[in-house]
Amino acid sequence: MEENFNTETESSIRISDDALAAIAALAATDIEGVSSMAGNVTNEIVAKLGVKNLSKGVKISYDGKEVRIELSLNVDYGTNIPSVCEKVRKKVKDQVENMTGLPVAEVSIHIAGVELDK
Repeated sequence: MEENFNTETESSIRISDDALAAIAALAATDIEGVSSMAGNVTNEIVAKLGVKNLSKGVKISYDGKEVRIELSLNVDYGTNIPSVCEKVRKKVKDQVENMTGLPVAEVSIHIAGVELDK
């Protein structure tokens, strides 16, 4: 008796906008000179707030082919803003692409505020 086995399985992976936003926010706040996401979320308080709150200050757009990310950041006073923004763009793009496999077409950055020394 001959048996036929279907060796091809159909499966899909769906990544929520909140998950993409969390990846982007963590990558952005890891850059020296970025004090927080707009909304005052920093790496130090991520554990207390939870992942859902990381999406503050991040807007994700996905057209089925590419991801576009908009970040609103607060930077430290005295920071070279163009340099920090370029580092944030690169790190966010690399992290999202490496972790999800989705191509990132654009990372737009809005500087929402400047944090003074405490």
